[in-house]
Formats: sequence, C-alpha cells, structure tokens
Amino acid sequence: MIQSRSIGKRLTLLLAAVAALLSVLSWAMVTALAREASQRTQDNVLAASATTIAETLRSEQGEVRLELPYAAFAMLGAISEDRVFYRVTAGGVTLTGYDELTPPTPGSAGQVVFETSVFRGAAIRMASLGRAVLAGDEPVLVTVTVAQTRDGVSAVADDLSSLAAMLSVAFFLLAAALSALVAYTSLKPLNEIASAVSRRGPSDLRPVVRPAPTELAPLLLALNRLMDRLRQSIRRSEDFIAEAAHRIRTPLATVRAQTEIALRMAQTDTEREHLRQIIRAVDESSRSAGQLLDHATVAYRIEDLARDTLDLATLAARTVAALEPTASMRDIRLLLKADTAWIAGDAVLLENALRNILDNAIKYSPEDTSVTLQITCDATTARLSVTDQGPGLGLAPFEPLTQRFQRGENTADIVGSGLGLTIAAEVLQAHGGRLELSNAQLKGGGACITLVLPLA
Repeated sequence: MIQSRSIGKRLTLLLAAVAALLSVLSWAMVTALAREASQRTQDNVLAASATTIAETLRSEQGEVRLELPYAAFAMLGAISEDRVFYRVTAGGVTLTGYDELTPPTPGSAGQVVFETSVFRGAAIRMASLGRAVLAGDEPVLVTVTVAQTRDGVSAVADDLSSLAAMLSVAFFLLAAALSALVAYTSLKPLNEIASAVSRRGPSDLRPVVRPAPTELAPLLLALNRLMDRLRQSIRRSEDFIAEAAHRIRTPLATVRAQTEIALRMAQTDTEREHLRQIIRAVDESSRSAGQLLDHATVAYRIEDLARDTLDLATLAARTVAALEPTASMRDIRLLLKADTAWIAGDAVLLENALRNILDNAIKYSPEDTSVTLQITCDATTARLSVTDQGPGLGLAPFEPLTQRFQRGENTADIVGSGLGLTIAAEVLQAHGGRLELSNAQLKGGGACITLVLPLA
C-alpha cells in the first residue's frame, strides 16, 4: 500500500501555517501602529511646545521680544529623556537657540510643519511654526522651531513591537495546538469507521452502518458497494472450486474405471503398459484436483480461524481411523502412541493437515511396514510426530518441500502433487505452530514429520 502524508498532519500544518501568517500580520500591524502612535505623540508635544513659545512673542519699541517659558520644554521632557533643540528666528535672524538648526520649509501662518532630519549626528523630529509679529510699522515673520531626538520614541515603539511579537508567538502556539485538536476532531469519524471495519473478521462483509458526517457518506457508500462485490466474488469462487472439483473427479473416475476394464482385456504387454500409464495419469490428476480443493479450503478457513479447545490425541485417533482402510490395503499398520494434549484451533484444518501428512506416510511406505504417530508435550507445546519406513526426505534441504508443487528427490514413480506439506505448513503457521521435517533415525530409514502446536 502506497501511503502519502497523513491528512491530519496536512490539515494541522495548513491551519498552523494560516495561524503563523496571521501572527506575522498582526505583529506587523501592531508594530506599525505603535510607531505611528509614538510619532503622533511626539508630534503633538512638539507642536504644543512650539505653540507655547510662539504665544510669548511680543513687540516692544519696534523689536520682537521673547521669553522662553519653562513649560514649553518641561512637556518635552515628560515623554522621554531625549535631547531638545530649538531656534527662534525673526526675519531670518536668530533670536535665540541653535543657529545651525535648519527649520523645515514654513507653511502658512499659524500652521505647524513637521520634519524628520539629522542634527549633530542624531535623528531628530522637528516642529516649526511661523507667526507674524508687528515690529514697528512692518510685520515680521517669526519662526519657532523645536526639535527632539527620537531615541525615546523608538525605544517605546520597539518595546511595543517586542510585546506584540511575544503575543503573536503565544497566539501561534495556541492556534497550532487548537489546529491539532480541530484536525483530530474532524478526522475522528473517519478513524471510528476504520476501527469498526478493522475489528471485523475476514468473512464479515456486512455493510457498514453507522452515523457519519455528510462528507463521508460517499466513502461509506463506495466501501459498502466494494464489500458487496467482494462477498459475491468470494461466493462465486467457492462455488466454482467445489463445482470444478466435482466436475473433474467424476470424469476421471469414469476414465479410470474404463481403463481398468480395458487393462483386463488387453492382449499384449505394450497395450497393458500404455493403459497403466493412463491409470497413473488419471490417479495423479484426481489427487491434484483433490489437494487443490483442500488447499483452497484451507486458505479460506485460515481467514476466519476457529479457536476451539481440542484434544490432539482424539483428533489424531479420528484421522487414523479414517485412513485405516487405505493403509490396510497395503498391509501398513498405523500405530498411535498418544497422551492427552489440549490445544486451541480449528478441528477441520488440523485434521486436513494431519490427513495430508499421514497420507504421504502411507503412500511412500513399503508394504507390510508400520507408520507411527506419537504425541509428546513439554511446558508450552504439543508435538505430534509421524514416522514412516519409506525412502525418507533425501539429503537436499528440507525447507523447499513445504512450497507448492515441490517434491523430494526420493519420490520415484509415486503419484503426488506437491501440496500435502504445503497445506500442513500453512495450517500450523495459522495456529502459531510450525512443521518440522527430518529423516527418521531408524534402521531402515524413513521420514519424520512433526506438527508442533502451542498448548491451550
């Protein structure tokens, strides 16, 4: 399954990105407003100071007189400890203040003009006010300029900006946490549906019926349609397997019967050999069809494995009884040495596995020999060993023998499909056990197949 990044993570990151953008915008807006407010405050104070000085202007004996009021500079010191500069000119001549302080271009009379400049290496903010004063017979334009450095205003703006930055970071962290909560809450119905489906058994293909948001309705509808198609497909597959096995076995049985009749009526050795080869091919095809059906049955039941408490000795005795007629036709004795061993599993599958193992032992054993079944237990497992007196498993590695259609090097001309050990190994693996293969430690050789299962 190809997995992309989690929807929850993507939704959380998207919401967090929006929160981050809003945090940056809010910080920028607050910073701009803080600087503008600080600037306006300084401008208002400068304008008030310049106006206060201008109101003290008077004319005496044809000359402009000025008394600098203390309040004009005291109000500038109230907002910060910045340096203050001033200059008062009358007709372009400095009456008092700093001669090198260049006032901004004056506006109309009574209008305060502001300007930012640099004076003596420091950034300053200036406010200039022009006023006409009658000195003698002619009015004289008197310009009052008050300036103040900007360090205090910048410090206030920077403090507000830092506070805004901290608030923006706090807002972002809170928004990110809320984004994760929103993503989890929004996806909770989807996770509940996935959990409900995952808890079902493999054969439970009922429609999913549970409340869900409108956005998930198409997903539920598509899921239920898929499960319905899957249920129909599985049913058709089961019917096909059963029908195919029946259709194959019945004609093969007819062909074998007719071939046996022809074999008894054959006149020459060549005809008999050809007919025996036909019988062998029919037996091999019939056995393969049966084991393919068994393998399909095992594969289906493993998906919905039963966990019944079983006595392994009773199960082995029942399987031995079922195969006793087949063994007796070749004078093979089935010997069961069993103690009670309780396991948890599917009786049908375990009998199928043991039947395949025992059938192989009977098939490969010489006539007038014995096949021994022995059950032993330790603290956690039960072991059912099937030992025959046949040719054994050879010297090649044993692991490939549990793969489909793999047969050992000692099979000779014995009919087989290579599925018996595969079926047994898959059944044991589904039960949490394993299949152990070895050559029997007997004088005449033979194979020893052991079914290892956990105790109940």
